[in-house]
Amino acid sequence: MSASGTCDDRGVAGSNGKQKTARDMILSLGVIMIAAWVIYLFVPHDDRPRDVQQVDYRVELLTARRAAAYPVAAPEGLPDTWKATSVRFKSDAFDAWHLGFHAPDGEYVTIEQSTQERAKFVDAASQGSTATKVTEQIGGRTWIRYTGGRYDALVLQGSTAGSTTVVAGTGGFAQLSVMAGALKLS
Repeated sequence: MSASGTCDDRGVAGSNGKQKTARDMILSLGVIMIAAWVIYLFVPHDDRPRDVQQVDYRVELLTARRAAAYPVAAPEGLPDTWKATSVRFKSDAFDAWHLGFHAPDGEYVTIEQSTQERAKFVDAASQGSTATKVTEQIGGRTWIRYTGGRYDALVLQGSTAGSTTVVAGTGGFAQLSVMAGALKLS
C-alpha cells in the first residue's frame, strides 16, 4: 500500500520480472548446452593415439661428438620400440647435449649432458628432482637416483671430462636403467 492508502503493484511486478529473467537465463543456458552437445556428437573425433614423430639423430650425434669437450653419450642396441623424438647440441650453452626418446610404454626418457655447473644442470635436467642415497651399478658405472621433481633421474656419479650426464624422464627407474645401460660414451 502506498501512503495514500492505494494498493501499489510495483513490488509484485518487480519480483515477477526478476523471476522471468532468471527463468529465461536458465532456459537459454539449457538450449546452449543442448546445442553444444549436438555439435560435439557430429564433430569427428580421432581417439587413436598420435603417431610419434621419430627423428634421426645420427648427424647431430656426429657433430656433437666432434665439437664437445667430453665424450657424448648415445644409446646403442635399444629395440626399435624406443623412438628418438628430439635432439639438439648447443656448443655455445655449456656444450649441452639433449636426446629425447618415446619409450615403448609411451613414457618419455631423455639423455642430457653438459659442462654447466653440476648442481644447476642436474636441477634443470631432472626438472627439480633431489638426490637420494640410492645408487645403482649400471653398465660398469655408478648412477645416483634423483626423485621428487617432474622427472625421476639417474645422474652419473663423478664427471666425464668435466661434464655431467643425466638420464631422466617420466618412466620409472627400470626404464631409466635400460637407457643408462645402453649408453655408449664416445
